[in-house]
Amino acid sequence: MCVRECVCPICYHLDITHPHLQPFNILFCSIWLPGVLLLSVVLAEQEGENLSGLSNNPDKAIFAVRENGTTCLMVEFAVKFLVPYDVLALNGIDLITEQASFTLPRGAEIEGKCGSTESEIHISWKNNAYVLCIYFSKVGEKSRNHLLEISRRHHIVQFVYDTSETSHFINAYNPGRHTASTHRLSALVTPAGRSFVCTAQQTLTLISSDHQKGVTVSMYDIQIQPFDITSDFIFSEPYKCITDQRERLEETLPLVLGLILGLIIIITLTVYHFHLKLTANQPQLPRDRSMYKNM
Repeated sequence: MCVRECVCPICYHLDITHPHLQPFNILFCSIWLPGVLLLSVVLAEQEGENLSGLSNNPDKAIFAVRENGTTCLMVEFAVKFLVPYDVLALNGIDLITEQASFTLPRGAEIEGKCGSTESEIHISWKNNAYVLCIYFSKVGEKSRNHLLEISRRHHIVQFVYDTSETSHFINAYNPGRHTASTHRLSALVTPAGRSFVCTAQQTLTLISSDHQKGVTVSMYDIQIQPFDITSDFIFSEPYKCITDQRERLEETLPLVLGLILGLIIIITLTVYHFHLKLTANQPQLPRDRSMYKNM
């Protein structure tokens, strides 16, 4: 159980977790009146739902976090992990590095928390041998003229893995639990009120507690919205990643250039046609100079 102060100056927010119960929070708000203390208690139940069965893509997972029966966070993506780990060489002395490659299973378990400025989602599988955590925070930024304030989101990705889990880590040396994480992640930054969408692969490098090894997390077919969901189970207006915008530009640029070239050709042919028509209506001058006498 953790206690943290609420946004209200005289409120306290308690997050309650129990192995046999759904996680929930209790918001205590007290109001001081002369000689009277009024205490109100609001229960906010938060639950995670796995909606991966709704996707036709066998590699894509869909997860949602709901608070009081309303969707407050949604994640839809396919994820691939590439995790380096040590194994003992044949000489029994040296260590060599192997790579464990696996994907995020659709049947993973989901937990999460929602807040006005901070949200998080925890995706676990194989009895918590693997846990992918994404922490979202909403940060207000002012525009250049300082007249408009725009909320943007900064994220932290954390991946916990256990090299004693033998389905992916074979003959791992000194097996144990490790944590790999990023700092503030700019790759998923999104304007407030919109969902982040990226079809192209987003590759993140997480630094592991296992001798600072680099864990590669590749996400693709992404749609994420941790705040400001207005309709249940429905993403808000998409904000495309830079990679998708660039690819779209690369796809449309040849088409635009082709249209411009075609328009230039049509204009040239039209001008030439009118030129021939005008010259055809003009009287023809005789080419033989002797004919000028008869004119």
